[in-house]
Amino acid sequence: MANKDYYEALGLQKGASDEDIKKAFRKQAIKYHPDKNQGNKEAEEKFKEINEAYQVLSDPQKKANYDQFGSAEGPAGFGGGGFGGAEGFDFGDLGDIFGSFFGGGFSGGGRRRNGPERGNDLEYNLNLSFEEGVFGVEKDISISRNENCETCNGTGAKPGTSSKTCDKCHGSGQIRVQRSTPLGNFVTQSTCDACGGKGTIISDPCGECHGHGKVRKHRKIKVNIPAGVDTGNVLPLRGQGEHGKNGGPPGDLYVNIRVAPSNVFKRNGIDLSIETHISFGKAALGTEIKVPTVDGDVKYTVPAGTQPGTVFRLKGKGVPRVNGTGRGDQYVKVIVDVPKNLNEKQKEALKLFMEASGETLHDGKESFVDKIKKKLQ
Repeated sequence: MANKDYYEALGLQKGASDEDIKKAFRKQAIKYHPDKNQGNKEAEEKFKEINEAYQVLSDPQKKANYDQFGSAEGPAGFGGGGFGGAEGFDFGDLGDIFGSFFGGGFSGGGRRRNGPERGNDLEYNLNLSFEEGVFGVEKDISISRNENCETCNGTGAKPGTSSKTCDKCHGSGQIRVQRSTPLGNFVTQSTCDACGGKGTIISDPCGECHGHGKVRKHRKIKVNIPAGVDTGNVLPLRGQGEHGKNGGPPGDLYVNIRVAPSNVFKRNGIDLSIETHISFGKAALGTEIKVPTVDGDVKYTVPAGTQPGTVFRLKGKGVPRVNGTGRGDQYVKVIVDVPKNLNEKQKEALKLFMEASGETLHDGKESFVDKIKKKLQ
């Protein structure tokens, strides 16, 4: 790359920080890596360029020389620093990037696969009645989960025996394979096929768990559901998931709440609403009615002249706040029922009411029946 700009190769400006240089190289390396661009000579050459640029700019001494003299070798002249293969290049912190290209990470201190692992989380769907959601309830639920075998204490080995380190991967759980490419030799890692990535081999497995270290158990767990829960709420039970591996902590159990709707009330958060029907006469004259609430019926005085669609509030008769204080309200909408199929007595009473109110039934216009009656008189 004589007479070429290393910063330009990585898409940077001169004076870029070490972190910026590393980020730029990662981005370019993913884009132009030969395993991702097989058969693309242009991408191969570009990868060589960015690799050479990174080897210079990531080295403090070479970078200082390059910034001052335009050469990584200093004032004596441009040394070229050709690509020359991947030997000696540190991929230790880039294994996470190239792992997807090679089916494993680059070498740089083989990572052990047999360390402590947290257990899996579990989910449980719990159905509640409307009342249980409002007031809370204690429920017994049954779950199945993988637990450490009590016979071997989760080791997988028969009591009195122990596992041995895998001879193939020497306990790392991974095997290293060196591959030759046009760019040099790369070392990749993959799960050891002898021990399955555990790093150990059990010669005499436990008769209870057959060497797995885990057994399937059915458990009953008490769950205290707080008042006020609703559909969509999730209750976490810490440590009630599956047991961890190699001494790792257990997972959690997440209880998904589903609350059935009510035949009487409509719920909106912590507020409730209902509709109540009264007659025209009671709406006009006022009356006392019984209103259903989740706590039982309460009496409410409907004032005279209440109009259809009027909504009144019963404060504190709604749903409790989950793990909080206070409750929502209940809203009652008044529906005034207009009578149908009146008998003669009811009709006459209404006509008298209208006359007393200064109203006429036909708004001053004679009906067809009234006109016939006049002609017959």
